[in-house]
Amino acid sequence: MSTRRIVATLALCLASLVAIPAHAAAPKRFDICWTIYAGWMPWGFAQTQGIVDKWAAKYGIEIKVTQLNDYIESINQYTAGQFDGCTMTNMDALTVPAAGGIDSTALITGSYSNGNDGIVLKGEGKRLADIKGQDVHLVQFSVSHYLLARGLDSVGLRERDIKVVNTSDADIVGAFAAPEVQAAVAWNPQLATIAATAGASRVFDSSQVPGEIIDLLVVNTAKLKANPELGKALTGAWFEVMALMQAHDANALEAMAQAAGTSLADYQAQLQTTALMYTPAEALAFVSSPQLGQTMQRVAEFSFDKGLLGEGARSADAVGVELADGAVNGDAQNTKLRFDASFLHQAVSGQL
Repeated sequence: MSTRRIVATLALCLASLVAIPAHAAAPKRFDICWTIYAGWMPWGFAQTQGIVDKWAAKYGIEIKVTQLNDYIESINQYTAGQFDGCTMTNMDALTVPAAGGIDSTALITGSYSNGNDGIVLKGEGKRLADIKGQDVHLVQFSVSHYLLARGLDSVGLRERDIKVVNTSDADIVGAFAAPEVQAAVAWNPQLATIAATAGASRVFDSSQVPGEIIDLLVVNTAKLKANPELGKALTGAWFEVMALMQAHDANALEAMAQAAGTSLADYQAQLQTTALMYTPAEALAFVSSPQLGQTMQRVAEFSFDKGLLGEGARSADAVGVELADGAVNGDAQNTKLRFDASFLHQAVSGQL
């Protein structure tokens, strides 16, 4: 073989090798985590039924949705960068990733607690005022703590009138079963179990502060901006499941109940106290409402009072929260939590 032919052959081989990556590059992969809660069960269903895979494939990416067992730990792992997105409430989104400097976007505003979070006391006929002097078990600095503060305020009490005992969501049911424990604050499904204890009284719940405890899917803002297809795929998958739930699809609801470790009847009861936004239009109306800004300001004030906005925070305005209209609550130079309505607009107009 001539030298010229050898060179030409080598050049052809090299050109082929260079061309391979352009056609065979692995799709971008993203990891999302979630924990057991009535309003987040759709994520597990969307993963196991291939709905997430279908929407991810539509946009040429891969998305893995993983269930974790401990709620606070899931948020910590997201904040540490181990996940690209995570289910959490509005308050926890502000006080953990945002206050920790991780710019995060509330991509899916899926529901709000309308009785799914509550305060329970042992003893029939108890009233919230009876909590005075009690040790109250709850996940400290979570929405349970926020709900407790809202409840105490409604009966003229303050946190100094009780003692908070930090208890993980995984341990709260077992803790309440102990004879010496007389008071607890929890969210479903743990709340339903605690409230079913013989002689227990549910004395306050989130239906008395509607729209304040909001259930979100939060995604890393930088990842979302660089990969808008992630937002499109997750939004599309979510509302596909919402359509099934709105139609009372028995198979979907039964699967979610089983995944939650409860009966279909119990899960449907939990959904009665979960204000799900079944359509993109409903979610868009909620995030566009002036009430959201008011709620986030109230949450920021509670969080600052508890020292949850970071060591350097000098006021409740330390962390900027961008609302759907672009206005910012708090420090616009330190905006770390954003309510993005752009994907909802696309879903409403049928562009996903």
